[in-house]
Amino acid sequence: MTRKQKRLTIIAGAIGFLAIATGLTLYALRQQTSYFYMPADLEARPVAEGQRIRLGGLVEEGSIQRSDDTHVRFAVTDGEQSVTVKYAGILPDLFREGQGVVTEGAFDGAHVFVADSVLAKHDENYMPREVADSLKEKGVWQEN
Repeated sequence: MTRKQKRLTIIAGAIGFLAIATGLTLYALRQQTSYFYMPADLEARPVAEGQRIRLGGLVEEGSIQRSDDTHVRFAVTDGEQSVTVKYAGILPDLFREGQGVVTEGAFDGAHVFVADSVLAKHDENYMPREVADSLKEKGVWQEN
């Protein structure tokens, strides 16, 4: 092999390695992507069972049902549609009816959203931007 051939072989190998590394990184990131939905969005864009998403909206009035200290069932609404959410864990202190909430998880076979994390607004002036924008568009939530 001449010097030029060795150099081209090394460059081709480096490009191949970078292509494989980039492909594996993109594949891994795609698996971790979590899209944001409001309950009404689920009518227009159905989600596959088991696909991780973020579901946001307001905790529906009168929907909180506790089976014990750590298991709770509630509904998230955007004023048009509502989705039943099942959660096993400790809820944030500020979680209550009528409050803005973002849940992360996936739908089970019975079309119940099984959340593995629940986020509630942390003070009187904050609501997650995605939730606030969607609720404002629908005329459900007004800023103070």
